[in-house]
Amino acid sequence: MSDESLSFNQAVSGISDFIEVAIHTILYVRQVYPAELFIRRKKYDTPVFQSRHPALNEYISGAIKALGEEMHQGTVEKVVVVIKNKEHVALERFLFVIQNMIDVPSFNKATKVENAMTAKSLIQYFRSFLIKLNMIESQLGQLNLGDDVSFAILLELKDGMAPSVSQSKVDMALV
Repeated sequence: MSDESLSFNQAVSGISDFIEVAIHTILYVRQVYPAELFIRRKKYDTPVFQSRHPALNEYISGAIKALGEEMHQGTVEKVVVVIKNKEHVALERFLFVIQNMIDVPSFNKATKVENAMTAKSLIQYFRSFLIKLNMIESQLGQLNLGDDVSFAILLELKDGMAPSVSQSKVDMALV
């Protein structure tokens, strides 16, 4: 882990990776899918859970790819993971606010940003968040909805921004 400041591209990649890990962990911890569907892994020196279901992984990966593209464009304000019941009523929302990303010219996005966060400190923040996330069930209690629960990943864009056109459109209504 480096003590050098991150570039814009490195920050986008790191945040995207983290949100992907967090989504898998949320689905496990909130029991949206059976525990048997997940495998225990280690990321940021913290135990996390990753889905083993190909269609679910494809949906999450597609959403994360779209997130990365929108972050590069500077259009994302929030990522929202919504857990909902069979009537599609939101039961819980997990918000990841992205609004404080700096504006960097496209030709300069691979250059280190002066006084930016380092990879080492970013990983410490991610680790801290994932530890808290793993303990959330004790604070919120169990959902206990069985098969009557689903989720969605939503990208909220900044006011006046339209989604960029992606070559790899993902059916975001999969789940």
